[in-house]
Amino acid sequence: MKCPKCNTEIAAKDFKGIEVESCPGCEGLWLDVHELDELEDKVFAEDELKGTMVFQARPSDWECPKCKGRMKRFNYRYYDLELDFCPQQHGFWLDKGEEERVLALMKEEANRLKRKFDLEGSWSDVLTRLKSKDFVSKVRDLFK
Repeated sequence: MKCPKCNTEIAAKDFKGIEVESCPGCEGLWLDVHELDELEDKVFAEDELKGTMVFQARPSDWECPKCKGRMKRFNYRYYDLELDFCPQQHGFWLDKGEEERVLALMKEEANRLKRKFDLEGSWSDVLTRLKSKDFVSKVRDLFK
C-alpha cells in the first residue's frame, strides 16, 4: 500500500501492541477500523460510554490506500482533532502524532467519566442517608 499523503510505500509496524501500517516518509499511520478501536481501548475500553466517533463527515483530499476511493474527514468524537477515514470502512489515516492525541483524548474522557460516576455515587449515598429512619427521627426531634 502507498501512503495517501506522500505516496511512499507503507509497511507494517507494531504500535503499542497493535500491528498498523506506517509511512516511513511522513510518519503517518493507517489503522484498520478495528485497530483504531484497539488503540482507544489501551486507555479507555468502555465502548458503550465513548459516544459516536464520526460527526459531520466532509470530503477529504486523500485517497484510501486500500480501495483508492476518496476518503472523508471528520472531527474525532467531536473534539478538535480531524482524522481521515475510508467511507467503505477500510480504515483511518492518522497524521504524525495524531495517534498520541487519540490516546490523550480517550484518557481524558475516561477520567472525566470516572469523576462523574464517583460524584453520582457520593450523591446517592447522601440521599440514602437522608431517607434513613434515624435521620428523619433526628430532624423531627429538632422541631419538638
